[in-house]
Amino acid sequence: MSQSPSPTVQVFEQARWSAAIAPVGGVRRPLGATEVELTGGTLAGWQARNRAATLAHVIAQLREAGNLENLRRIAEPDGPAAAEPFRGRYPFLDTDVFKTVEGVVYELARDGGADAGTRDFYEEAVDLIQRAQREDGYLNSHFQAPDIDREPWSDLAWGHELYNLGHLIQAAVAAERRLGDDRLVRVAIAFADLAVARFGPDGDPEVCGHPEVEMALVELARETGDDRYLELARLFIDRRGHGTVELKIFPAEYFQDHVPLRDLDSVTGHAVRMAYLAAGAADVAIETDDAELLASLERLWDDMVATKLYLTGGLGSRHSDEAIGDRFELPSERSYSETCAAIAVMQWAWRMYLADGQAKYLDVFETVLHNAYAVGISDDGRAFFYDNPLQRRPDHQQRSGAETHGELLRRAWFVCPCCPPNIVRWTAELQDHVAALAGRDLELAQYATGRVDAGGLALDVETDYPWDAQVRIRVREAAGDAARLVLRVPGWCRGASVALNGVSLGDDLAPGWVAVDRRLAAGDVVELVLPMPVRAHGADPRVDALRASVAFARGPVVYCAEQVDQRVDLDLAVLDPSAAASATATIDPVTRHADPATRTIRVAAASTPAPSGGLYPELHPAETGHDGGASAAPGAEAELTLVPYQLWGNRGAGAMRVWLRTA
Repeated sequence: MSQSPSPTVQVFEQARWSAAIAPVGGVRRPLGATEVELTGGTLAGWQARNRAATLAHVIAQLREAGNLENLRRIAEPDGPAAAEPFRGRYPFLDTDVFKTVEGVVYELARDGGADAGTRDFYEEAVDLIQRAQREDGYLNSHFQAPDIDREPWSDLAWGHELYNLGHLIQAAVAAERRLGDDRLVRVAIAFADLAVARFGPDGDPEVCGHPEVEMALVELARETGDDRYLELARLFIDRRGHGTVELKIFPAEYFQDHVPLRDLDSVTGHAVRMAYLAAGAADVAIETDDAELLASLERLWDDMVATKLYLTGGLGSRHSDEAIGDRFELPSERSYSETCAAIAVMQWAWRMYLADGQAKYLDVFETVLHNAYAVGISDDGRAFFYDNPLQRRPDHQQRSGAETHGELLRRAWFVCPCCPPNIVRWTAELQDHVAALAGRDLELAQYATGRVDAGGLALDVETDYPWDAQVRIRVREAAGDAARLVLRVPGWCRGASVALNGVSLGDDLAPGWVAVDRRLAAGDVVELVLPMPVRAHGADPRVDALRASVAFARGPVVYCAEQVDQRVDLDLAVLDPSAAASATATIDPVTRHADPATRTIRVAAASTPAPSGGLYPELHPAETGHDGGASAAPGAEAELTLVPYQLWGNRGAGAMRVWLRTA
């Protein structure tokens, strides 16, 4: 289906802004980029890096890998590209174009726009997408390719055509909301209409092997007012779990297709699929006021946090099938914790918060954001982790699972390059996940330096969070009927306090929400203090891999030890959890592009002698403790320097540990 392109510059004048997620149902309205702007600190720094380095890198890699050429050979069947074979191993590589386009939209719409190369990519991609679409609305450069002997919809388990549709819709909705450009929305609607006809109430009762389209269909319904898309999303949610996916490699559990979502007792299977499915279900629950579905999702969430989530917020412990694993199966060095899974967990968390307002979802969102997500990209913005272990041995290689070998640290690209474009779009829309209006309350969900204008309040937020304890909010403007300001006290925080113009409004606040129950006026200053002592964390004894181990955190940031900083062998270092009380936090950016306010931690340790007696030495009574375990020999005093986990792996390949020995 071909549509005549219009230059990007023409659509800016008609731009209509709103948040990436814009519920019609429910009581919370998340604020979008016209209402929230990140102007400084960690998150703004990530966005600046994304704009200056990551976008150009990802666009260049897409060109080199042939993603655009795959679309071009369909759009131009008589052109020179038509003679070339399909580029790439997987049938869903169009999604990497769609995800990148979504990120580009945010940058084009931001003050100052984007550079000429980014604008050119946007116009080229939109044009190719329009011209590659079939007359019936179908779009997939793999299944449409003349050299691919596969029919559309013939392999729902692995073809991912609906997954493709999902990412196309999200890019299209972003373009219409941010730029007022409806070209991609017209393409997305035609494809979505085809999906409704084929898989709707009167169509084939099947589902895609990779959930994602559910979130997108709900957003398309919100944008267009067409409830057919919401109904299709609901059908996909309720059909899954009845053996609808054809099995070839992995069992039904991998696809979350062995038990209906409403009856599932624990998150399971492929981690990204699971969290995308849950996020889409939360969207459906919000728009259909489905309390039963929402209760099932909360039960799954609570079980995940209690038994299956890494300290960093990473999800997924198995490399073989990128899966979540059993309860308490959380090995550090085999942590998969795919970067896309981190994004998926945040998407699920945000929607659950929008559904019922509980701060516990935002606590996890924050943990993932500053750890499992942030670690996925290099300091310079041009290399990526696919999996994210919590312990690295010097010979650990990076690969997506498809490669036979990998690099020792982050990679510039992957055979399955889903994570880099996902980082591009998520980083570009971070401001859309900072605050929301709930009736007459303006809730600050995440803390970052920036401006928030909504509910009759214009606020300037100043903070070095997550490194510093103070969040200072200056009221720039306040209408007579302005919203009440409500602030989140993170679950890790003890002894929080809030003051207005220097007068205390509360001390030793409990985690959750605290409301500023005063009518605010221009010039008022609200100060929230979130004390950040160094914390020592142990693990549930059922996590076999972490027995007799300790990890350290400060605020929402998890720390690790890299061998490059130490004078002792990390494997021989022993720490006492009580060392947290005397640990010191020092301003040290660690890497060239890190936030200047970044803190490192120094903690007392001991260094034990190197073991002898082979890999499995015989233990004698005099060498064992009362519990039968080996007693650590007295060690020399030492000190370890701990750096934020998000920054590890930027200073060369070497050993790394989040969890350290206590014996």
